[in-house]
Amino acid sequence: MSDPRAERERCRFCGTTLTRPAAGPIGGSAADSHPGDGFCSPGCRGVYDELGAPSERPKSSDRSEPIEAANSAAGSSERAENGLVRAFFRVDGMHSASCEAFLESVASSQAGVRDATASYVTETVRVDHDPETVSESTLRDAISGVGYTAYLRSDAAAESELGEAETGTTRRSREMSGLRKRRSEDMLEVRYIVGIVFGTFLLVPFIAILYPVYLSSFTDWWVLSLYEGAFDTFDGMLFVRLFTVLTGVVLYLTGMPVLRGAYISLKLRRPNTHLLVALTVVSAYIYGTLAVLLGSNDVYYDLTIVVAAAVMAAVYYESTVKRRAMNRLTELTISQVDHARRLEADGPSEVPVDALEAGDRVLVREGERIPVDGVLIESACTVDESVVTGESLPVSKAPGEGVLGGSVVTNDAAIVRVGEETTSSIDRLTRAVWNVQSAAHGLQRRADELADTCVPLVIGSAVIVGVALVILGAGTADAAMGALLTVIVASPWAIGLATPLSVASSITDAMERGIVVFDETVFERLRAVDIVVFDKTGTLTTGNMTVLEADAPEDVLAAAGFVERRASHPAADAIASAFAVESNESADPLERSDGQRDDRRVQDFQTHDGGVEGVVDGKRILVGHPDLFREQGWKLDEAIESRVADARGFGRLPVAVGVDGRAAGVLVVGDEPRAEWDETVTKLRNDGVDVVVLTGDDEGATDFFDRHEGVDGVFADVPPTGKTATIRRLQETDRVAMVGDGTNDAPALAQADLGISMGSGTALASDASDLAIVDDDLTSVEQAFALSNATRRRVRQNLGLAFVYNAAVIPLAVIGALNPLFATAAVAVTGLLILANSSRSPPME
Repeated sequence: MSDPRAERERCRFCGTTLTRPAAGPIGGSAADSHPGDGFCSPGCRGVYDELGAPSERPKSSDRSEPIEAANSAAGSSERAENGLVRAFFRVDGMHSASCEAFLESVASSQAGVRDATASYVTETVRVDHDPETVSESTLRDAISGVGYTAYLRSDAAAESELGEAETGTTRRSREMSGLRKRRSEDMLEVRYIVGIVFGTFLLVPFIAILYPVYLSSFTDWWVLSLYEGAFDTFDGMLFVRLFTVLTGVVLYLTGMPVLRGAYISLKLRRPNTHLLVALTVVSAYIYGTLAVLLGSNDVYYDLTIVVAAAVMAAVYYESTVKRRAMNRLTELTISQVDHARRLEADGPSEVPVDALEAGDRVLVREGERIPVDGVLIESACTVDESVVTGESLPVSKAPGEGVLGGSVVTNDAAIVRVGEETTSSIDRLTRAVWNVQSAAHGLQRRADELADTCVPLVIGSAVIVGVALVILGAGTADAAMGALLTVIVASPWAIGLATPLSVASSITDAMERGIVVFDETVFERLRAVDIVVFDKTGTLTTGNMTVLEADAPEDVLAAAGFVERRASHPAADAIASAFAVESNESADPLERSDGQRDDRRVQDFQTHDGGVEGVVDGKRILVGHPDLFREQGWKLDEAIESRVADARGFGRLPVAVGVDGRAAGVLVVGDEPRAEWDETVTKLRNDGVDVVVLTGDDEGATDFFDRHEGVDGVFADVPPTGKTATIRRLQETDRVAMVGDGTNDAPALAQADLGISMGSGTALASDASDLAIVDDDLTSVEQAFALSNATRRRVRQNLGLAFVYNAAVIPLAVIGALNPLFATAAVAVTGLLILANSSRSPPME
């Protein structure tokens, strides 16, 4: 029995509940975690000694959350402290920091809500509430409205276009393809069509009738003279009044997202680009309506139509590009298990994981994932925990030892007793990611910051003009029209066009380079990064076990390959792939013509803790760690032991091979570094970015990287919670980017100021990241930094071009020559300039 007091102790660095150390890798001893010293692992102790403990609230990030996952991982809610429940909602329609503030205020205003945090970066809202006072459905309905659509994250991922969950993809991509999300995008497409098609139809009369009328006052060309007095009759004015209604329809249908954004900015007293656009289109519409009532044909309905349609087209294009980027990730795998094989009195039966209860016995066959955390109760087995812990080598487990949900049984079968909490480590890692993501506030766009300055100037100018006209003796209507015209010419509405086009172009440029960006503020955050933290296995290395060295007779190696074909773990796969082929047989001698495996060459196959054994062509073959040879009484001479000792390090696994009671040679299996890792690290270091390696592997696996002059620090033996704590500690003084590929990296990826996942990574790692390298090329990390600088230049250029409209119409308004034709022409020129600049491929430095 363990001491209850000890069970309550937590790691001094990462906060994990201290437990006895798990079994170590095959052929190695368990890592000594020294729980009596207050640390859960040597890695946490090493980081603590080097950096100190992380504070509760890092300076450079407000994503700080308790690092240990929550007690419950089912559904989209979890039990929090003091009887509160934490619910996670997906919200469609979030696009800026204003949306975050608005939805937080809406959720917090509900009775029974203790805390609410929103993130437009991940389109999520997290609410801590009292379930006795307010239900999740009530919260969902409260958050929905004013153009937003909220639903539980579990529901978001569960619905595809056919109403069924899509497996084998990231949760983010399943949420993006859900029915509700699809309907939201369909409505956006409808608004785009209305703006472009119906708006273009309405512009035809302007081009055919109104524009010639406007031009007739500037020239005596005989053709234009035909239009003089076109609106002196009631029929002409009736035509214009009809446009009052039709333009209002276009403004409502097409411009609603912009009007909604403007409303929210006014409610929060935080001007944004939508408010700038809304000021222009609404002022133009009101000005035109007043002109009609006063019997004037000087209407700006065309300006309302063109600006609303152009901005809506840009928003729709941005949404389309983001969806294409998301579609690049649909090939990723997922590590969660939906069903389990429960052992009952009448035999095993398959049940949903949610139906498991504490104490249930679960059968997990070789090659399957363990569905939930528990304790191994019968026979020993070997498991691959890399997806959870980051340890690259298989781990041996004996009866009575704990096993992690999400890990893979690589040989033999396992019977697991379900723990007190029917959740897996994967579920808790997912919950930790959700906790951090929902607190990941987005940066205020540079355009919104500019709008915050421009809006008061525009409104102030309009008020001054209106008051001045009244003082000069103008009537109320003339003063109102003067103020409205000031807004029309002074408002830099094109900032609202430049922003989505800049975002869409930047995301497209990234995709062309094998980089998927989930949030447009990624480029801004990249430029602020001080430290890049790399995971080792699968990130700096290939993540694939291969035979690196072989020193044994060829016939023994071939026999070892055939024996390892019967095993199931990464090292066995590497050995079998390398040697289980004979030159005088087919490329796969274990496959019969009917497609079934032919294991007749391997007889009396046995699995040991640390190796395998079998008889091949009458010879007994033993493959495994040297300790296994000693246990079995096989002879192991000093020369082979020396080669084994020399082969250790850099995450390499020395494997002895023997025949008929005697070791005959040594194989070295390991994970090789990526060919491009040195170039990437060197370029980052030359650009002034510090590089740190953070891994769950032992120190021997990281010595190679520690010796590189471009690596500033290496932390080994660090568990997932320790990785997150390390990121938090580094964030206290610097902006940190994390590059990883495993599920165990996901909480750290979400915690970092910028998370980057490799294309070979798991689904949860991609869900937790802000940027994904889909081509699995490490040099893309450095390219992303270069692209961020190029993107900044283009954004600044587009924002500068946005003022071309104002530079053109303000002088015309001052001299009294402005009319709807010239205003619309200025809109067209400005839009084309911004579009042309956005279409250019940015020069990379």
